[in-house]
Amino acid sequence: MLYMSLFWEYLKNYAKTKLTYRADFWIEVLSDLMFQGLNLIFILIVFLQTPTLGGWSEAEVVFVYGFFMVPYGIFATFFSLWNFADRYIAKGEMDRVLTRPAHNLFQVTLENMDPPSLIGSLVGIIIMAVSYGQLGLTIHLLDIPIMILLIIGSVLIYAGMYTALTAISFYSDAPTGILPLMYNIQSYGRYPVNIYNKIIRFVLTWVLPFAFVGIIPASYFLERKADNIASLALYTPLVGLIAFAIGLTVWNRGVKRYRGAGS
Repeated sequence: MLYMSLFWEYLKNYAKTKLTYRADFWIEVLSDLMFQGLNLIFILIVFLQTPTLGGWSEAEVVFVYGFFMVPYGIFATFFSLWNFADRYIAKGEMDRVLTRPAHNLFQVTLENMDPPSLIGSLVGIIIMAVSYGQLGLTIHLLDIPIMILLIIGSVLIYAGMYTALTAISFYSDAPTGILPLMYNIQSYGRYPVNIYNKIIRFVLTWVLPFAFVGIIPASYFLERKADNIASLALYTPLVGLIAFAIGLTVWNRGVKRYRGAGS
């Protein structure tokens, strides 16, 4: 109950702030939509040059991109930690967080909550629905709960990976270059992994498992059961739990190492 009430209070404070600066809210939403739109346009341009991409049709790849957007939007809403090192380590705000009873990671994520990112998830759902219709696929009874489960697993993968990377700030004074690099790597997960060489496929599947936030879980719904990656789709929640457990462990150990802004 404590965490639910805290979540509600932070959400109300966010709403009050954005009601004061409404233009900033809509500019943020518009810029996010434009960015996602450019990524989609890039995919469409690719298919102007080739009918398939690694054996995947345009509608299938667009469906994968739509799925990719849903967990990323949820993750970006609750784990927007891009400025953590500057705000909480360099400026010492972590000292304030540690004086409160709620878990420090929970507080940090709520303080940086970014609800406009959920618009991207909504757009992703629309893209999936349109692509699904173009492919002429049938929605089965279990597809909705399975999709929700796979999306949760994908969100946990994002959260675990970026929590671990953010926690490097407790160990290093200059970790900021890693997050943009990881952001670029994650985009590979929205394309068919068979277009990459074996090393990159292995990395994207088992080392930095971004294939589990896009192409692998999305393939479950595209009736590509003969593909090896489709057989891995239902492992997404397990991979998510492992990734988040690793991220939380790295974070908790980093917090124990933290000695305050004045140290």
